[in-house]
Amino acid sequence: HKHCSRLWVTPAQQRWASSLPMNTVVLFVPQQEAWVVERMGRFHRILEPGLNFLIPLLDRIRYVQSLKEIVIDVPEQSAVSLDNVTLQIDGVLYLRILDPFKASYGVEEPEYAVTQLAQTTMRSELGKLTLDKVFRERESLNSNIVHSINQASDEWGIRCLRYEIKDIHVPPRVKESMQMQVEAERKKRATVLESEGTREAAINVAEGRKQAQILASEGQKAEQINKAAGEAQAVLVKAEAKAKAITLLSDALTQQNGNAAASLTVAEQYVSAFSNLAKESNTILLPSNTGDISGMVSQAMTIYSTLAKASPKAPPEEPQPSSEEVRTEPEEQRNH
Repeated sequence: HKHCSRLWVTPAQQRWASSLPMNTVVLFVPQQEAWVVERMGRFHRILEPGLNFLIPLLDRIRYVQSLKEIVIDVPEQSAVSLDNVTLQIDGVLYLRILDPFKASYGVEEPEYAVTQLAQTTMRSELGKLTLDKVFRERESLNSNIVHSINQASDEWGIRCLRYEIKDIHVPPRVKESMQMQVEAERKKRATVLESEGTREAAINVAEGRKQAQILASEGQKAEQINKAAGEAQAVLVKAEAKAKAITLLSDALTQQNGNAAASLTVAEQYVSAFSNLAKESNTILLPSNTGDISGMVSQAMTIYSTLAKASPKAPPEEPQPSSEEVRTEPEEQRNH
């Protein structure tokens, strides 16, 4: 069966629709089309795709509905946002006829009705958002429009699948202010990032100095501890050496001729000290008998003999030298 096409022109759109075919008893319905048949002016049935038979004169094909997804271009329209900015917005509507009976008898020209509903819904949804949110929440705006259209078009047997906003045009002055705002935001972010970088650098430098001071103090602490330990060890070593020297000296003095050796040592130390008197200072205080070496030695040996008698370690069998004997030897040396 041959059927031509004619152009339906509406204020909102242009669409192609199949012309109503004549009842030729034997009809072939194309795929994805639904032909609504009326018998004596009353709805009879919907012809399925393929071979169909009708009664002449009684049956009439009243509506032809396409079951394919239909794309409708929503023309540009004006809308006012929540912050009173006038916008020019156009979009694309995707829909499909699910119930040919409701689409035929529920509304006149369903595509035109859905287009007008999409325009009014888009204006109402845009009135709920500010200008900035219109650009940021574009996806949620599209979904809200689809939900609002489906609530009204359910009685028409039409299902809105998608709605997409194509272009949003703002006034020139608003566009310039938006560009200035974007530039200000970028400068603000750049300044904030630069200040954060300076702050991080200062923090890093301070942390480095802190760590350096801590390490330096730890080094000084370790150095002082090591120095103190070294000095303590040196004192102990000197004390031990002195103790050993005293022990050896005491052992030597207890032997035979120990007093003579002690006298010789005292005389040597006296001569050595007397020779260095004028090397360290210009002012010197000298005793009256500085030249009497034998007298000084006799005095030192007398003190030594007195301490040796008082010491409990001295053996009782060895006779201690008397002061007269100590004085006698230096006097003989002095006479000579």
